[in-house]
Amino acid sequence: MTPQERLTELGLTLPEVTSPLGAYVPATRSGDHVYTSGQLPTVNGELKATGKVGAEVEAEAAYDLARICAINALAAIASAAGGLSNIVRIVKVTAFVASTPDFTGQPKVANGASELFAEVFGEAGRHVRSAVGVTVLPLDAPVELEVVAEVR
Repeated sequence: MTPQERLTELGLTLPEVTSPLGAYVPATRSGDHVYTSGQLPTVNGELKATGKVGAEVEAEAAYDLARICAINALAAIASAAGGLSNIVRIVKVTAFVASTPDFTGQPKVANGASELFAEVFGEAGRHVRSAVGVTVLPLDAPVELEVVAEVR
């Protein structure tokens, strides 16, 4: 099954690439890799939630927000790579989780993105990852994701 077929089976479609909030591009290709800028949990240009995980945002909701970040990252990667079918594998994911000082579940939040990549790409979706707790993210987003993908 192709990644596009898997997305369809999951009931997902790639959204339009979100416009940058500043002087940068959503993704750039360098050789056989595409690097994304930070991807927020936006749907149709609207941030799905704001606040800190462990306070205003429950961990389970943040997991779902990380999935949204992942689908936005796939759209940005596909745009830079010439399509979803040109993504060979997901190499590295960095998840930033705006969280309260006592929240330590950043890896579980990041699993929302990691599991989506595995569902779409199978073994090629398994990657190295960092999950980092931070004080605040742009627009008060609870989650932000950066991704490196190998492309053809």
